[in-house]
Amino acid sequence: MKVFSSILITGGIAFAGFIAMFFAAFSQDAPFFMPFVVTVSVIIAIFSNLVIWGQANKKWFKWGLVSFISLSVISVGGYKINQKRIEDLQIMSRQDVDLSQYTPNHPNSRAVRLQEEPTFKIKDNPPRLDGSTALYPVFAGFAQAVYPEKEYNPYDSAVVSTQTSHAYERLLRDEVDLIFVPEPSKKYIELAKERGKELKMVPFGKEAFVFFTHVNNNVDTLTVEQIRGIYSGNIRNWKEVGGGNGAIEAFQRPEESGSQQALIRFMGDEPIMKPSTERVAAGMGGIIDQVAEYQNKENAIGYSFRYFSEQMVQNGAIRNIAVNGVPPTKETIRDGTYPITSDFYIVTAGSDNPHLESFIEWILSEQGQTVVEETGYVSASGK
Repeated sequence: MKVFSSILITGGIAFAGFIAMFFAAFSQDAPFFMPFVVTVSVIIAIFSNLVIWGQANKKWFKWGLVSFISLSVISVGGYKINQKRIEDLQIMSRQDVDLSQYTPNHPNSRAVRLQEEPTFKIKDNPPRLDGSTALYPVFAGFAQAVYPEKEYNPYDSAVVSTQTSHAYERLLRDEVDLIFVPEPSKKYIELAKERGKELKMVPFGKEAFVFFTHVNNNVDTLTVEQIRGIYSGNIRNWKEVGGGNGAIEAFQRPEESGSQQALIRFMGDEPIMKPSTERVAAGMGGIIDQVAEYQNKENAIGYSFRYFSEQMVQNGAIRNIAVNGVPPTKETIRDGTYPITSDFYIVTAGSDNPHLESFIEWILSEQGQTVVEETGYVSASGK
């Protein structure tokens, strides 16, 4: 009878553990909870069998059970506390940016409004727009000025931002007519050739590529050579660049992101070290390694575009690092003294939208460039 009960209870616990694992596999906490469920299920099965075989009154059994429950609670609590700490450190992720505050034609939109009537207006069939997260505020301003007057949801409308890589993919699938992005990576240049498309690029503004660190880090300037040394892995301690004694944690971005492509161009022929990764849940219960999000530790360094870091993620815990002694500002971008600047582009791939060329001409006009400047970027002319 005891053998039958033991088999039955073990089977029931195994089934319950399988169901728990199934749900855990689809949660964002899968890397922790999947092995946790397996471990807990095995230990519960052991204790249950000990009860069946008359060991429940033993002193060691009671101490073991209390210890197991205590460790389980401590493990889950410790994990949740650590996750909250990591979330507080991850201040440069896309989720921190509420694009809805720039929704074109919303009464409280932060997108730039022209102080005069636009010289160009689209009455119907506006071009479908997409682009980088950091550029959404400026092209939302374009749409607010010349598109038919209605609200355009930043996630589901003719004016959206799906980030740099997705924007290029959508352009090459003819899902949008025009995108606002940094220079394309080799991947998208080759993909365009494969699909028989020509990427036409028109610069419409300038921006600084910036490096930032924790506000308490005492290193406030780095040379171009030092930054390349850090991201090649040749410089690994802050004391090597005038800081305190501490290992440098150099965060990177996913390969096809606009900022990662900017880093690749900045590094030139210097190879970039392998990025830090983190384990995350993937579809259908899988677990993958992805490039770790920036965590604002005192020994960390990360990078982005100036407007994104200063205006869109307004967090007093980080600060931009001067490069060659020059801070990244609109003035130093304009006069060319800041050494790492990038053009941003309007990119098309053969759309037949009838308003496309006129819209681009307006963006490059005095009014369009006013939107660029008042949003916080430097106009294409740099004036």
